[in-house]
Amino acid sequence: MAARLVKRCACLLREASLVAPAVAPVGRLRFTQVTPRTLTSSATSPSSHFPGSLSGLSEKEQVFTTRPEQQEVDQLIQKATRPEELLELLDGGHCLQENHAALMLIQLSRLLSDKPEYKALLMQDARFQRLLQLVDGQIASVWHGPLVRLLRSLYALALPAACKELQSVEQEVRWRMRRLKYKHLAFLAESSATYMQERGSQELLAELLVHLERRWAEIEDGRMVVAMMAKTGPLSEPLMNRLEDKCLELVEQFGPDELRKVLVTLATQNRRCVPLLRAISYHLVQKPFPLTKGILLDLAYAYGKLGFQQPQVFQRLAADLLPHTPRLTSGEVARCAKSFALLKWLSGPLFEAFVQHVLDRAQTIPVPHLCNVLLAFAHLNFHPEREDQFFSLVHEKLGSALMGLHPALQVDVVWALCVLQQVQEAELQAVLHPDLHTRFLEGGSPKDQSTFQKLLHINASAQLEHPEYTGPHLPASALVPRLSALDRKVTPLQKELQDTLKGLLEGSSRGSFMVPTQYGWVLDAEVLLDSESQFLPPRDFVAPHLAPPSGSQPLPPGAKRLAFLRWEFPNYGSRSRDLLGRFALARRHVQAAGFLVVDVSTVGAQPRRLATPGAPLDTGEREAWKVVFHAAVPGIRSGPCRPGLHAGPGVHGPVQARGRGSVLKYRVTVWSHLYLGWISVFNNL
Repeated sequence: MAARLVKRCACLLREASLVAPAVAPVGRLRFTQVTPRTLTSSATSPSSHFPGSLSGLSEKEQVFTTRPEQQEVDQLIQKATRPEELLELLDGGHCLQENHAALMLIQLSRLLSDKPEYKALLMQDARFQRLLQLVDGQIASVWHGPLVRLLRSLYALALPAACKELQSVEQEVRWRMRRLKYKHLAFLAESSATYMQERGSQELLAELLVHLERRWAEIEDGRMVVAMMAKTGPLSEPLMNRLEDKCLELVEQFGPDELRKVLVTLATQNRRCVPLLRAISYHLVQKPFPLTKGILLDLAYAYGKLGFQQPQVFQRLAADLLPHTPRLTSGEVARCAKSFALLKWLSGPLFEAFVQHVLDRAQTIPVPHLCNVLLAFAHLNFHPEREDQFFSLVHEKLGSALMGLHPALQVDVVWALCVLQQVQEAELQAVLHPDLHTRFLEGGSPKDQSTFQKLLHINASAQLEHPEYTGPHLPASALVPRLSALDRKVTPLQKELQDTLKGLLEGSSRGSFMVPTQYGWVLDAEVLLDSESQFLPPRDFVAPHLAPPSGSQPLPPGAKRLAFLRWEFPNYGSRSRDLLGRFALARRHVQAAGFLVVDVSTVGAQPRRLATPGAPLDTGEREAWKVVFHAAVPGIRSGPCRPGLHAGPGVHGPVQARGRGSVLKYRVTVWSHLYLGWISVFNNL
């Protein structure tokens, strides 16, 4: 095979040396394209395997040609401002070469890009049909660049899929696919992939994607990578993987705009490529290039959509956005607040600036934007310093507009006010009215179920935190917990908590696990103790927190209910020991229902309780520690330590488990740590 190729090259060079002096100087020679018919015949003809046929083949192929000088007709095509000027060139006596007809069609599509009503009239013009036929006859001589632009232009002109000339151009592109440069393939994919999908050119699109994937190593331009990721990435998973690898290779050359486009593309396609995200984050932190307002907003959106935690990037985004806050629109403020809420990142100065922005535009801020800001605050459990002014504005704006919102948005807004402890009776009545909540009781979609869960939380707030509220409430049948509330994967912390408590209780009858309540929350464990801190079977006594209420015996005097609540790492804000709004609401509701809360957490204990001997504990924490101590002391025994939870007073309650992620790092006996925790707390009582 190599020998035949060398002989053919020698023959072609010999022919070129004979023809070149009569045509043009060697320095001006250009390679031209071999027609597909010649390639097909040479590839299939038996005589092509013999050296003697090379001279005949060279006679059929025009291997070298000069690049024609720009003629008057080229200038007329470029300067044309009306379709009529282009069509008149057909009858003007001009010498139209092989590329002129293609260039005329390309210019026609540009002129009619913003005038779709003229495209139908153009199809009926006889001169346009002649132009199509002229292109069809010269298609084998059109250069590569004009060819791919011609196909894009024919798609833009909305030619019928059965048009013979369009099919001819598509077939020519398929024949030349291997000889086209990668930039031509990328341009074709970027500009025409959508047209190919809509017009049924699936074979051409599939072949184009295969060539792009196979030749991905030829990419040298960062802009090309970014454009292809946005346009063709969703069409081919293997191609997107290759583009991510190439982007990772070229990311050091990217500027802030390219980094923004890559992140937005990944967020739009919901692709969480961790190595690429880490590389982009590194350059955003290390490089001192300035970030504009638009880039900052897009970066916050992309990181929030992908849920990628990078605290150093978040710190820079918050610090750089703070000076831009007075110039942001209300929509941009709402979008930015929502992005940081998705990231679980609370920047106090930035969110206070958002509050000031809302107060400064109190009369003009749209209600949907105000609702988005309120939801972001509730998600992060953010209470602004100017709380009274801010929520006065919220109630004023919602007073007349709440009923006009979408029902699901009404529930979200009132739920956010419940989280922030700012809900009013009129707002509770608006969403607990049967006319609104009935549509969500039988909804089967995940969104309807989520809205119904928030309705349970709102109903619980009305019952537990607003005793003056008279109704309406959710019906008793709606308070029965659904099976989906318990159908969740057991986490390592949850399993260890259950195993440890079962060993402490010495039997399942002394406690209950995974207890669904009528308030929409599930208790990880429930323990009932009498006044002497002896275990009582919780199923035998009245339990008003269940739905329907169970048990017949009243609680004995001095009895206490303990609720063990498990807090995993995602329940906290990023780099924070503060519970997110949803979980802070759960803890408040359980306490208001009469439970002593024992928090079990994977977040390390905050030392402020023990570091300050005189720091007082609130009544709930003090009583919980007393009860846990009396329950734990009888279980302390000598011998090898039994694996258990690390317990100690912390920021959210007395019992905490320290771990790394979801895997506990320290496994020590729970009884001894409960005992030591009680001794430490006893000094503060």
